[in-house]
Amino acid sequence: MTVPGRVTDFGMQTRVLADLQRTMSRGQKLQKQISSGKQMSRPSDSPTGTVTSLQLRGEVRATQQYSRNSDDGLGWLGTIQDKLGDASTSVIRVRDLTVQALNGGNSTDESREALAVEIDNIKATLIGEANTKYMNRPVFGGTTSGSVAYDGTGTYKGDAGQTTRTVGPNSKVRIETTGPEAFGTGNTQLFQVLTDLSRDIRANDNTSLDTDLTSLDKAHDLLKSTLSDVGARYNRVTQMKQSAEDHLLSVSSQLSDIEDVDLPKAIMELQIQQTSYQAALAATAKVIQPSLIDFLR
Repeated sequence: MTVPGRVTDFGMQTRVLADLQRTMSRGQKLQKQISSGKQMSRPSDSPTGTVTSLQLRGEVRATQQYSRNSDDGLGWLGTIQDKLGDASTSVIRVRDLTVQALNGGNSTDESREALAVEIDNIKATLIGEANTKYMNRPVFGGTTSGSVAYDGTGTYKGDAGQTTRTVGPNSKVRIETTGPEAFGTGNTQLFQVLTDLSRDIRANDNTSLDTDLTSLDKAHDLLKSTLSDVGARYNRVTQMKQSAEDHLLSVSSQLSDIEDVDLPKAIMELQIQQTSYQAALAATAKVIQPSLIDFLR
């Protein structure tokens, strides 16, 4: 025969108050989630979720850095592309002037001087473009700490160092081009060729001009080849930036699923908890209302 346990007023009150406390605690937790917008306020709320959240946050920061590196790389490569494109246009103009000088065997000294002066001006313009800076660094100077890549005579003052940016996991892209790679070296260096052209036009030396024209074409071919290489690197960085942005969107969505609260669901649950708490209060008032004073009345 089972003897039923004795239920005392104190035991009943203790149990009722504990139930009310649990209901209030659940309501408070829901209220905190709604006000903060987060499911987790401390690691103990979800140990596994906390670990995953930290990993995803690290991935978000790394991906954001890749995107910033890509922006910097695009700035460098875009500047180089523009200047090489302008230089190519100027070289075409120089070629036209050279051909004009070759075809004008009986030209006057004044006309030859005018052609030479224009080539000198183009050379000065090209040296200025070769000293173009991005973020206060000459884009054709390698890793030089100097302020220019070429001096006024067209002599290279930079170095052969390379500047790279990490634009993805284990993915580095070179973002600069040294002056010799773009404008050549030795007798076929673009600025030297322009100097020779100016001198030979003034001297009306058509034999030397033929050689100069061949050297100019070689310098132009190198310029176009370098421009193509820079364009390919620009496209690669653009693709890596888009990839980083897509990955960032995916990781941010995963992080939101773990950390962010489902607001409509949380509001509905809070309303249910509030209703349950009010009902529990009403029931408790009926259960624990009788006391010794009530019986003595």
